[in-house]
Amino acid sequence: MSVLIDNRQDKIEVDSNMEALVEKVVQKALEIEVEDDYEVSISFVDNQEIKELNKQYRGKDIPTDVLSFPLMEFEETEVNYNNADEFVQEDRLLGDIVISLEKTQEQASDYGHSFERELSFLVVHGILHLLGMDHEDEQQEKEMLQKQDNILQLLNITR
Repeated sequence: MSVLIDNRQDKIEVDSNMEALVEKVVQKALEIEVEDDYEVSISFVDNQEIKELNKQYRGKDIPTDVLSFPLMEFEETEVNYNNADEFVQEDRLLGDIVISLEKTQEQASDYGHSFERELSFLVVHGILHLLGMDHEDEQQEKEMLQKQDNILQLLNITR
């Protein structure tokens, strides 16, 4: 498992502690949800850049907190994607997650918890989207929230 982190913003300092937290969260989420090794790319951006991406890819002209761009497809009935014969490389690129650190900070303040907790939540949320989960209806949202909470609890990351 590898995590590539690209900091494309200058509003919030990204230090080695933040990078280590993100890597730990990605590792735990993938450990719980899939058995194979994957590579995940995470880009930190500001509100302006994520607003542009949100408009371009989702048709919504507002800044959001996290966007996920899966590079693999998972069937709805499939919990794990494990067919090593189809792939030669050890780590397969699962996809890209883009997180607005500005929005992360705003939401942490709004929800009354730490920046680290909000960032961890958004990383897990992005990973689950890369794995094909969604929250288009009430049942899907409930399942996704349950998985997110479970992963964060296993990491002792609480509100």
